[in-house]
Amino acid sequence: MNKLVYRFNNKDSKKSFNSKDILGGKGANLAQMAGLNLPVPPGFTISTKICEFFYKNNKKIPKKVIQQTKKEINIIEKITKKKFGDLSNPLLVSVRSGSRVSMPGMMDTVLNLGLNDKTVIALKNKTSNGRFVKDSYRRFIQMYSNVVLGIQLHLFEELIENYKLTKGVIQDTELEENDWDGLIQNFKDIVKERTKKNFPQDVNEQLWRAIGAVFLSWNSKRAKAYRRINSIPDHWGTAVNVQAMVFGNMGKDCATGVAFTRNPS
Repeated sequence: MNKLVYRFNNKDSKKSFNSKDILGGKGANLAQMAGLNLPVPPGFTISTKICEFFYKNNKKIPKKVIQQTKKEINIIEKITKKKFGDLSNPLLVSVRSGSRVSMPGMMDTVLNLGLNDKTVIALKNKTSNGRFVKDSYRRFIQMYSNVVLGIQLHLFEELIENYKLTKGVIQDTELEENDWDGLIQNFKDIVKERTKKNFPQDVNEQLWRAIGAVFLSWNSKRAKAYRRINSIPDHWGTAVNVQAMVFGNMGKDCATGVAFTRNPS
């Protein structure tokens, strides 16, 4: 239990550790790619072992994991030259699940974590791209509200679709910065209405609640059903991968997607 959090590319270790049992499939693959000197954005994996401990410990994250995670966030900050929650050059991260075997769409992901009403202004000043930043913020509110706060996604999607109808556009990419400003406020209103609380602004609260939500998604109805159908043991648990964000929505020269080697297996 001493080693609970694993850096993708730990330069101190002589050999890359990439056990799927401990790191989950996604974490193991990230470690392997980093070991091949591919340009993997910095990050770390919280071990699958912690998932079991999480459920035995009244669904709480152990203090050792919190300490090690804080240390790893500091290392991401040094590598990226950004700071988590900073008001001039903020670091954003993704929080993703990762079981031993692929369970596509069964568990949860939160992107753009670290955005709030203040860091969104900092990122806009840094990138000089207000449309990208506001689009990223609304995506974060949408995902976090669904994954962590349990608010149904369709409530947000309906707002976007209705707004596009009134504006006479078809694609999300046709919406401008000011359009997203209004929708962001509408999204926050949904959160306030459904939870009786404001959307969380503390980036550390965002991080810990997102990590907890990924562990909780291991036992969601759809994940349990998928495991039962595919004979995947319940005790395996999921790892959690925290990684510096890269973006596919900064402009026409950016994209996200999936790449496979010639032999994907």
